[in-house]
Amino acid sequence: MLSGIRLVSEAAELAAHRHAGQQRKGRGSEAYVNHLAEVANLLSVATSGEDAELVAAGWLHDTMEDTETTRGELEQRFGLRVAGLVAEVTDDMTLPKDQRRRKQVEDVPKKSTGAKLIKIADKLSNVRARIFPHASREQREELADYVAWAERVVAGCRGSNAWLDKRFDDVVRAARNAL
Repeated sequence: MLSGIRLVSEAAELAAHRHAGQQRKGRGSEAYVNHLAEVANLLSVATSGEDAELVAAGWLHDTMEDTETTRGELEQRFGLRVAGLVAEVTDDMTLPKDQRRRKQVEDVPKKSTGAKLIKIADKLSNVRARIFPHASREQREELADYVAWAERVVAGCRGSNAWLDKRFDDVVRAARNAL
């Protein structure tokens, strides 16, 4: 079993390879791997670097949803906890977007603490990416819609990590100021 820095490093490498060529919604269509790096870094800071498995899951959190990666593969390479966290935060992509969103809001209070931390970090990163300096009306509307939904998801995660809660509140405040 991998541990510490090697676990995180191998998770980052797999995530980068699996998401190669994908671009992120939001600011400048940056490489998708930047989102994964941001989520993993937020989790590392939030846990004072003490939870390598959580940080690895942060790197991998979208692999089952967006690539051909399976839970079995993640279990074999990274262990049960990492694979379990990734599976916990993976949406059922066969459902329409509105149902996936509703399901996240309904299900997140029942998730593990680790999954809740990933959800907060993911939503924080996604809100940040949608804040544009001179946003068009369409960009402002999309930001307002995303923030309203993200707040409902994060409400079910509150209390899991005070530092992440504050960072999320700060980015929501910045987003509202950008509207």
